[in-house]
Amino acid sequence: MKNVFVTGGTGFVGAHVVRKLIERGDRVTALVRLSSNTSLIQHLPVDYIIGNVTNMDSFLPALNGIDELYHVAADYRLWARNPSEIHFNNVQGTLHVLEAALRQRVPRVVYTSTVGCLGIPRDGSPGDENTPVTRRELVGHYKKSKYDAERIALDYARKGLNVVIVNPSAPVGPGDIKPTPTGKIVLDFLRGKMAGYVDTGLNLIAVEDVAEGHLLAAERGRTGERYILGNRNVTLKEILGILATITSRKPPAMRVPHCIALVAAVVDTAVARLSDSEPNIPIEGVLMSRKKMFFSAEKAVRELGLPRGSIEEALEESVRWFHHHGYVK
Repeated sequence: MKNVFVTGGTGFVGAHVVRKLIERGDRVTALVRLSSNTSLIQHLPVDYIIGNVTNMDSFLPALNGIDELYHVAADYRLWARNPSEIHFNNVQGTLHVLEAALRQRVPRVVYTSTVGCLGIPRDGSPGDENTPVTRRELVGHYKKSKYDAERIALDYARKGLNVVIVNPSAPVGPGDIKPTPTGKIVLDFLRGKMAGYVDTGLNLIAVEDVAEGHLLAAERGRTGERYILGNRNVTLKEILGILATITSRKPPAMRVPHCIALVAAVVDTAVARLSDSEPNIPIEGVLMSRKKMFFSAEKAVRELGLPRGSIEEALEESVRWFHHHGYVK
């Protein structure tokens, strides 16, 4: 049995990581904020530390004697009234967690990054861990913050911290509590809020496979290396077609040009600011959609043994979970 510490353990991916660790027989301690919704792990045998990744003193003593640390916590938003919050939470949070791990000599650390801070080839082929990208090319505060945080993780690997980086693509499945931007696609479809679609694409993977990829990275990953945790590249039109088959509903037939979607996003964001609410169509989301986020996870499959289950089943479980938990009336 290992003593394991998890940040972000109450979130979508983090809760699945916690569950996998418990199934493995580990003793898990989760860092949670006072405002955290613990419903995804509240019935699991988990020890809680009240604190925040941006306050190292709140969790530094708890890392004494820890065998593995999973830094899954992230501020994953495509819109924020104060974008500096996203940068502070993701960059300073990562700096504090890795510095604490170094001070307490934690033997193994897994840092959860994202494919959003990796490059995409101009020819449309899938990107991988070595596809070059500059910070200036990245769209949005979230991607830029994760790019900066990943640079910190690589720097700590050079300092001697035994840290491996995983880059999940777009996980789907049960427990998407907020939901994530990918889960919102599913939810908007279920609520009948998608009149059309743009020509874009994502790499989907079952959230359970992402969680298993974290444990495999801790076991087999090479220090300072990045591993894409992904599965299948699918267009948004194909995703909606799969959802239509699952739900026996008609998918939206109208393809919306990106320029029209951008105008709609600008108007929606302006209305949201006036009404003190979040926009339904984030501008950053539309700008990101101009490129298909297609990636290859062959390195993780080859070196880690990353499992890749059915995307259709993962989407079906997502639909079932949203219905069961009252997200769809």
